[in-house]
Amino acid sequence: MSSRKTTPVPGLVTIASNFGPEETMNRFEAAVRSKGLSVFADIDHAAGAAAVGLPLLPTEVLIFGSAVAGTPLMQAVPTTGIDLPLKVLVWQDEAGKTWLSYNDPHWLARRHRLGAKAAATSDAMASLLAALTASATGLA
Repeated sequence: MSSRKTTPVPGLVTIASNFGPEETMNRFEAAVRSKGLSVFADIDHAAGAAAVGLPLLPTEVLIFGSAVAGTPLMQAVPTTGIDLPLKVLVWQDEAGKTWLSYNDPHWLARRHRLGAKAAATSDAMASLLAALTASATGLA
């Protein structure tokens, strides 16, 4: 099976993990912190669902980033702030497979019409996300 999953959601990158959801998220967060990025929030949707008596397979979002990279994009186009800081979703499907999903920074740049001035930043974000996800999923 390919490590990339085709999704019907435009701009969404989804990668298979060689680890379970908890280890994948722990590895991703450690990789984020090792790069000096800030972790702003960790949202455990499955725990929230369980708290109200609803079942949900492991589903967790980590919100992270860097004001140095994100602020210039928001200065250029304030609506970019709806998609920043960056987010990664770690989730498990019904077959027990763990996946990691995130918004493609190039897609975000197109969505907000950031233009050529943001190309270097979106390229850097895309490269960083590829490295972080490879480390977290064991595909590095």
